[in-house]
Amino acid sequence: MTGDRTGFFISIDGPSGVGKSTTVRELRALLSARGVPAQWTVEPPRGDFLGDFTRTHGPQLRGIALACLVASARYRHVETTIDPALTNGRLLISDRYVASSLALQRLDGVPVEFLLLLNEEAPHADLAVILTASPGTIADRVAKSGLTHRFRADPEAPVREVELYDDAAEILETLGSKVLVIDTTEIPPSEVARRIADAIPALPLPSGASTTTPTPQEP
Repeated sequence: MTGDRTGFFISIDGPSGVGKSTTVRELRALLSARGVPAQWTVEPPRGDFLGDFTRTHGPQLRGIALACLVASARYRHVETTIDPALTNGRLLISDRYVASSLALQRLDGVPVEFLLLLNEEAPHADLAVILTASPGTIADRVAKSGLTHRFRADPEAPVREVELYDDAAEILETLGSKVLVIDTTEIPPSEVARRIADAIPALPLPSGASTTTPTPQEP
Protein backbone atom coordinates (compact mmCIF):
# COMPACT_ATOMS: atom_id res chain seq x y z
CA MET A 1 0.00 0.00 0.00
CA THR A 2 1.06 3.57 -0.70
CA GLY A 3 4.17 2.75 -2.74
CA ASP A 4 5.25 5.88 -4.66
CA ARG A 5 4.00 8.36 -2.12
CA THR A 6 4.31 12.03 -3.01
CA GLY A 7 1.54 13.48 -0.85
CA PHE A 8 1.47 14.31 2.84
CA PHE A 9 -0.87 12.58 5.27
CA ILE A 10 -2.09 14.13 8.53
CA SER A 11 -4.28 12.37 11.07
CA ILE A 12 -6.02 14.17 13.94
CA ASP A 13 -7.15 12.14 16.95
CA GLY A 14 -7.95 12.63 20.60
CA PRO A 15 -10.36 11.83 23.41
CA SER A 16 -14.01 12.79 23.32
CA GLY A 17 -14.45 16.36 24.54
CA VAL A 18 -10.98 17.49 23.52
CA GLY A 19 -12.29 19.86 20.83
CA LYS A 20 -11.21 17.83 17.82
CA SER A 21 -14.15 18.60 15.55
CA THR A 22 -13.95 22.33 16.26
CA THR A 23 -10.20 22.25 15.67
CA VAL A 24 -10.72 20.50 12.33
CA ARG A 25 -13.16 23.21 11.25
CA GLU A 26 -10.72 25.94 12.34
CA LEU A 27 -7.85 24.22 10.52
CA ARG A 28 -9.91 23.90 7.38
CA ALA A 29 -10.68 27.62 7.42
CA LEU A 30 -7.08 28.54 8.21
CA LEU A 31 -5.57 26.46 5.42
CA SER A 32 -8.12 27.88 3.00
CA ALA A 33 -7.18 31.41 4.07
CA ARG A 34 -3.49 30.56 3.55
CA GLY A 35 -4.23 29.17 0.11
CA VAL A 36 -3.13 25.66 1.06
CA PRO A 37 -5.15 23.05 -0.89
CA ALA A 38 -6.14 20.01 1.14
CA GLN A 39 -8.31 16.95 0.81
CA TRP A 40 -10.40 16.21 3.90
CA THR A 41 -11.69 12.87 5.06
CA VAL A 42 -12.99 11.17 8.18
CA GLU A 43 -13.08 7.72 9.77
CA PRO A 44 -15.16 5.70 9.45
CA PRO A 45 -15.42 7.16 5.92
CA ARG A 46 -18.75 8.72 5.04
CA GLY A 47 -20.43 7.94 1.73
CA ASP A 48 -18.79 4.53 1.49
CA PHE A 49 -20.91 1.43 2.10
CA LEU A 50 -18.50 -0.09 4.61
CA GLY A 51 -17.85 3.18 6.42
CA ASP A 52 -21.56 3.91 6.65
CA PHE A 53 -22.22 0.34 7.84
CA THR A 54 -19.62 0.82 10.58
CA ARG A 55 -21.21 4.06 11.73
CA THR A 56 -24.68 2.50 11.77
CA HIS A 57 -23.94 -0.92 13.22
CA GLY A 58 -20.65 -0.42 15.07
CA PRO A 59 -22.41 0.64 18.31
CA GLN A 60 -23.98 -2.82 18.44
CA LEU A 61 -20.55 -4.49 18.59
CA ARG A 62 -17.81 -4.65 21.19
CA GLY A 63 -14.23 -5.76 21.62
CA ILE A 64 -12.48 -7.70 18.87
CA ALA A 65 -15.56 -7.81 16.62
CA LEU A 66 -15.77 -4.00 16.62
CA ALA A 67 -11.99 -3.63 16.18
CA CYS A 68 -12.10 -5.86 13.11
CA LEU A 69 -15.02 -3.94 11.62
CA VAL A 70 -13.25 -0.61 12.17
CA ALA A 71 -10.07 -2.00 10.60
CA SER A 72 -12.03 -3.29 7.60
CA ALA A 73 -13.54 0.14 7.04
CA ARG A 74 -10.04 1.62 7.39
CA TYR A 75 -8.55 -0.62 4.71
CA ARG A 76 -11.43 0.25 2.44
CA HIS A 77 -10.65 3.91 3.22
CA VAL A 78 -7.01 3.32 2.30
CA GLU A 79 -8.02 1.73 -0.99
CA THR A 80 -10.55 4.36 -2.06
CA THR A 81 -9.17 7.58 -0.57
CA ILE A 82 -5.83 7.50 1.23
CA ASP A 83 -3.64 5.71 -1.31
CA PRO A 84 -5.00 7.67 -4.32
CA ALA A 85 -4.54 10.99 -2.52
CA LEU A 86 -0.97 10.27 -1.47
CA THR A 87 -0.03 8.82 -4.84
CA ASN A 88 -1.31 11.99 -6.52
CA GLY A 89 0.66 14.33 -4.26
CA ARG A 90 -2.22 15.69 -2.21
CA LEU A 91 -2.26 16.99 1.31
CA LEU A 92 -4.73 14.63 3.01
CA ILE A 93 -6.16 15.31 6.46
CA SER A 94 -8.18 12.66 8.26
CA ASP A 95 -10.41 13.24 11.26
CA ARG A 96 -9.50 10.07 13.20
CA TYR A 97 -7.18 7.29 12.14
CA VAL A 98 -5.08 4.53 13.76
CA ALA A 99 -4.53 6.41 17.04
CA SER A 100 -8.26 6.24 17.74
CA SER A 101 -8.18 2.46 17.38
CA LEU A 102 -5.17 2.23 19.68
CA ALA A 103 -7.14 4.12 22.32
CA LEU A 104 -10.84 3.33 21.92
CA GLN A 105 -10.48 -0.36 21.11
CA ARG A 106 -8.13 -0.79 24.07
CA LEU A 107 -10.71 1.00 26.19
CA ASP A 108 -13.01 -1.75 24.93
CA GLY A 109 -10.64 -4.48 26.14
CA VAL A 110 -8.76 -5.35 22.95
CA PRO A 111 -5.03 -6.08 23.49
CA VAL A 112 -2.65 -3.58 21.91
CA GLU A 113 -0.64 -6.38 20.27
CA PHE A 114 -3.75 -7.49 18.38
CA LEU A 115 -4.53 -3.93 17.29
CA LEU A 116 -1.01 -3.41 16.00
CA LEU A 117 -1.21 -6.58 13.92
CA LEU A 118 -4.68 -5.66 12.70
CA ASN A 119 -3.52 -2.23 11.51
CA GLU A 120 0.05 -2.97 10.42
CA GLU A 121 -0.77 -2.69 6.70
CA ALA A 122 -2.40 0.74 7.08
CA PRO A 123 -0.06 3.50 5.82
CA HIS A 124 1.42 5.62 8.57
CA ALA A 125 0.48 9.26 8.86
CA ASP A 126 3.35 11.64 8.09
CA LEU A 127 2.08 13.85 10.91
CA ALA A 128 -0.05 12.27 13.62
CA VAL A 129 -1.71 15.00 15.67
CA ILE A 130 -2.91 13.94 19.11
CA LEU A 131 -5.12 16.43 20.92
CA THR A 132 -5.33 16.04 24.66
CA ALA A 133 -6.61 17.89 27.73
CA SER A 134 -6.85 17.41 31.45
CA PRO A 135 -9.30 14.64 32.42
CA GLY A 136 -11.32 17.16 34.44
CA THR A 137 -11.68 19.46 31.45
CA ILE A 138 -12.71 16.55 29.25
CA ALA A 139 -15.27 15.34 31.80
CA ASP A 140 -16.80 18.83 32.00
CA ARG A 141 -17.03 19.14 28.21
CA VAL A 142 -18.54 15.68 27.85
CA ALA A 143 -21.12 16.47 30.55
CA LYS A 144 -22.16 19.58 28.62
CA SER A 145 -22.38 17.85 25.25
CA GLY A 146 -24.16 14.74 26.54
CA LEU A 147 -23.73 11.02 25.93
CA THR A 148 -23.16 10.34 22.23
CA HIS A 149 -21.60 6.88 22.59
CA ARG A 150 -21.22 4.27 25.30
CA PHE A 151 -17.64 5.15 26.25
CA ARG A 152 -18.87 8.48 27.60
CA ALA A 153 -21.10 6.73 30.12
CA ASP A 154 -18.07 5.53 32.12
CA PRO A 155 -17.00 8.18 34.68
CA GLU A 156 -13.46 6.77 34.60
CA ALA A 157 -13.20 7.02 30.81
CA PRO A 158 -11.64 10.52 30.61
CA VAL A 159 -8.60 9.55 32.68
CA ARG A 160 -8.13 6.23 30.92
CA GLU A 161 -8.69 7.73 27.46
CA VAL A 162 -6.04 10.42 28.02
CA GLU A 163 -3.60 7.74 29.15
CA LEU A 164 -4.31 5.56 26.13
CA TYR A 165 -3.89 8.41 23.66
CA ASP A 166 -0.58 9.30 25.33
CA ASP A 167 0.47 5.70 24.83
CA ALA A 168 -0.77 5.76 21.23
CA ALA A 169 1.40 8.81 20.57
CA GLU A 170 4.48 6.93 21.73
CA ILE A 171 3.57 3.90 19.62
CA LEU A 172 3.03 5.96 16.46
CA GLU A 173 6.37 7.68 16.95
CA THR A 174 8.16 4.34 17.13
CA LEU A 175 6.37 3.30 13.92
CA GLY A 176 7.81 6.27 12.06
CA SER A 177 5.18 9.01 12.24
CA LYS A 178 6.05 12.49 13.37
CA VAL A 179 3.77 13.06 16.35
CA LEU A 180 2.44 16.44 17.46
CA VAL A 181 0.72 16.40 20.87
CA ILE A 182 -1.26 19.54 21.72
CA ASP A 183 -2.88 20.14 25.10
CA THR A 184 -6.15 21.99 24.48
CA THR A 185 -6.97 22.62 28.15
CA GLU A 186 -6.00 26.29 28.12
CA ILE A 187 -5.81 27.25 24.44
CA PRO A 188 -8.63 27.91 21.94
CA PRO A 189 -9.22 25.77 18.85
CA SER A 190 -7.95 28.59 16.62
CA GLU A 191 -4.53 28.39 18.28
CA VAL A 192 -4.55 24.60 18.08
CA ALA A 193 -5.30 24.86 14.36
CA ARG A 194 -2.47 27.37 13.89
CA ARG A 195 0.04 25.02 15.51
CA ILE A 196 -1.04 22.19 13.24
CA ALA A 197 -0.92 24.39 10.14
CA ASP A 198 2.55 25.62 11.05
CA ALA A 199 3.76 22.01 11.24
CA ILE A 200 2.73 21.27 7.64
CA PRO A 201 5.69 21.47 5.25
CA ALA A 202 5.51 23.39 2.02
CA LEU A 203 4.73 20.78 -0.62
CA PRO A 204 4.43 20.99 -4.40
CA LEU A 205 0.78 20.00 -4.12
CA PRO A 206 -1.33 20.01 -7.28
CA SER A 207 -3.93 22.73 -7.68
CA GLY A 208 -6.63 20.06 -7.83
CA ALA A 209 -5.95 18.91 -4.27
CA SER A 210 -8.92 20.74 -2.83
CA THR A 211 -11.30 17.76 -3.04
CA THR A 212 -13.33 17.57 0.15
CA THR A 213 -15.58 15.22 2.04
CA PRO A 214 -18.42 16.40 4.32
CA THR A 215 -17.27 18.34 7.36
CA PRO A 216 -16.29 15.77 10.02
CA GLN A 217 -18.25 15.61 13.25
CA GLU A 218 -17.79 13.70 16.47
CA PRO A 219 -19.04 10.12 16.02
